[in-house]
Amino acid sequence: MNTLSKLQHANNDSSDKGRWLNPILFIACLLALFIACLLGSTALPFERVLAALIGLGEHTDRLVVWSIRLPRALAAFLVGAALGISGAALQGLLRNPLAEPGVLGVSATASLAATFSLYYGFVAISPWILPIAAIAGALFATTLLALAAIRTHSVVTLILIGVGLSSLAAAAMSLLLNLAPNPFSLSDMINWMLGSVANRSFNEIVLAFPFLFIGTAILWMSRRGLTALTLGEEAASGIGLNLKNQRILTVLGAGIATGASVSLAGAIGFVGIVAPHAIRPFVNHDPARTLVPSALLAGLILMLADIGVRIIPTNNELKLGVVAALIGAPAFIWIAMQRRGLHE
Repeated sequence: MNTLSKLQHANNDSSDKGRWLNPILFIACLLALFIACLLGSTALPFERVLAALIGLGEHTDRLVVWSIRLPRALAAFLVGAALGISGAALQGLLRNPLAEPGVLGVSATASLAATFSLYYGFVAISPWILPIAAIAGALFATTLLALAAIRTHSVVTLILIGVGLSSLAAAAMSLLLNLAPNPFSLSDMINWMLGSVANRSFNEIVLAFPFLFIGTAILWMSRRGLTALTLGEEAASGIGLNLKNQRILTVLGAGIATGASVSLAGAIGFVGIVAPHAIRPFVNHDPARTLVPSALLAGLILMLADIGVRIIPTNNELKLGVVAALIGAPAFIWIAMQRRGLHE
């Protein structure tokens, strides 16, 4: 058994707290998915939803469940899972609990690229243009961050770069909004800025799913290197980790997964910080073991947030990205205040 395997094996054996974590989170996600089918502007009884899910019951019930509520809930879960696993991987790579696609500007840059393709009508060429544009924007931002991480180990520097990317993307988005040719284009761009899974269909999920799968698969394959990085880059390199390949894989996986999530729901921030931070104590702070439960918890959080969005009595439905920010921003501030040595 090589040193990397021994390190991972030791982390697996050092704590039994997380043994039932994934099954519990998985069951909670299934329950949230079913609850999402129950609740909405008009609640449906349990037996009617169950009948609709198995293809029985009234046509109207089947239409509401299969065409509106179920794809919307699945979209929220997939977006949350992508952001959760990307946040956990970036935190492991940078050894920084404040790293996350939204905070570091990745989501905003991906959203800008997606909006750019909408603004100029490139999506009319092919439905694949939108997810590819979002992924390209996310990869651009994550590549810049990876290069910055190579040149500096300062947490503050990385966060400032992320803030700069977010600000630049927001300024460019504001310019596009200002130049919007008609109210319909303006509405589409605002939806991407604020983040939402309303009116999502299985067709859009099918379009984004291959990219979500590829991104998360790459992050999963690079998990052992994240465990080794807990020793520090020099020590990890000394026990056989190829740092360059590890950075490339993590950046590529996080970029593809984040870009795909943006193509499905627009910019949604902070969930990639909250989920890994909540999971970490249960897995002995091992980044590799954080990936899957972070994905499940982040997906659960977004599903519950979207249920809240649908049942809160407002004249205009709140955007999921707004609700996620209202929940996640205070958590981010608390995590930042708890972190010692931020200036190092």
